[in-house]
Amino acid sequence: MRDILNDLESGKLLSDPDPARRAQLQMRTPLPKRFYKEVAIAADPDGVYLVHLDGKPVRTPAASVLKLPTEAAAKLVADEFSAQGDRIDPVTMPVTRLVNTAIDGVATDMQAVLEDILRFASSDMLCYRADSPQTLVDRQNEAWDPVLDWARSDLGARFFLAEGVMHVEQPRETIGAIGIHLAQRREPLRLAALHVMTTLTGSALLALAVERQVLDAETAWKAAHIDEDWNIEQWGEDAEAAARRAARERDFRSAVSLLEAIGVTG
Repeated sequence: MRDILNDLESGKLLSDPDPARRAQLQMRTPLPKRFYKEVAIAADPDGVYLVHLDGKPVRTPAASVLKLPTEAAAKLVADEFSAQGDRIDPVTMPVTRLVNTAIDGVATDMQAVLEDILRFASSDMLCYRADSPQTLVDRQNEAWDPVLDWARSDLGARFFLAEGVMHVEQPRETIGAIGIHLAQRREPLRLAALHVMTTLTGSALLALAVERQVLDAETAWKAAHIDEDWNIEQWGEDAEAAARRAARERDFRSAVSLLEAIGVTG
């Protein structure tokens, strides 16, 4: 299951799902030279959009033609190719990597990806609250309660809360309601983006709220890091941890950009 959710490159899975660790590993091998001069977007007769490099369509690592449903989505990929220098650095192409994953991986088993997002929802981060100090409790309540209220009112999913890390069993009806909502999003690109956002934040509800434009990317990212930011305020920030967080945020925002580019679904 996890194999199809990791990025794909050069016909094989990337070495590590963590973006910062992946960047470190990729730095050990020479980057390929840029082999193209012109990047263009072309409309296909099938109603999709292709990205052309010197007139030839971009293909995924598994040799499928990279097809995007909207011109805006194609532009995201084209811009990443255009931004490359003398060498092509996949680390700086998060949207392209995500699209490759969606086409070569997620499309082959969308149900498995959907079920993985549901597993996150069954133990969603927003349901586990601190019991102290009060300042942290208040911050969690302020940021997380509106999302849970939205899930209850719009999705019909009522989540139970717990203090600390003690597991709380969510009602079957709640997980079923989230499953129905996700079933309406059985598109490889959309599911791939939602999965990335879910795993990077630890919350399927935050990912779904952003996809439904209930939260913007900045608000959701801050909500996902309330506990971490609290600890930073108390103890300071480690430089390596900050670099890892920056890499995760880049991938999160790229997934949000892709969702915005393919449009809101019903």
